[in-house]
Amino acid sequence: MIPWPLPAVLVWAAAWLAFVGLQRVAPPLVAVLLACGVGVAGSLLAATWWRRGVIVLGFPLSLMLTGAAALPAWAWLAPLAVLLLVYPLNAWRDAPLFPTPRGALQGLQLAAPLQPGALVLDAGCGLGDGLLALRGAYPQARLHGLEWSRPLALLCRLRCPWARVRRGDIWAEDWGAYQMVYVFQRPESMTRAAAKARAEMAPGSWLVSLAFEAPGLRASARLPSFAGHEVWVYRIR
Repeated sequence: MIPWPLPAVLVWAAAWLAFVGLQRVAPPLVAVLLACGVGVAGSLLAATWWRRGVIVLGFPLSLMLTGAAALPAWAWLAPLAVLLLVYPLNAWRDAPLFPTPRGALQGLQLAAPLQPGALVLDAGCGLGDGLLALRGAYPQARLHGLEWSRPLALLCRLRCPWARVRRGDIWAEDWGAYQMVYVFQRPESMTRAAAKARAEMAPGSWLVSLAFEAPGLRASARLPSFAGHEVWVYRIR
């Protein structure tokens, strides 16, 4: 793993290289917008929100301070537009993007066994790290991913071609067809997730939550995971 802050420096350098190169073939505003896109894309690889923010804001702030491009005042909304494209406002109410760490679901197949061909949903799949972890636990399952952000859903589809990844609202989706639903949300979202699982999922199916407890549900198992967190496993009764 590359030590921090070197990843941020590399992304900033890539954004500046893109900006300098694009200035020769595109209008300044287009060059700024695409260079900001490089920063946003690089931020997807960061593990924490503050690091993502530093990576995203590095190029536009340095551009503004240096005055390297003469742009109208409204043009500085361009980085915000790119950011909202990747992280829509609707997604910020849940968990915009926090990847499932590698090995976080180790042993899940023993605590929550599934038949071959079972339907498994990663609700809010982001870039596909949760799908990769679920595939490691259930190689014979039929994995589905649902993601609100169109760019993230597209990247996840490319990264996980063996899964069915769709753009959609996890709260509008009917969870009744799935034998397991996996979530890695915020604590504030878990009451809603628990209610939805009770209302829609069939008896005997599984709700799996990484790091956060689902209020009102009785855990069938709790597995050790990353950084002192646990995997909460619930059998729908």
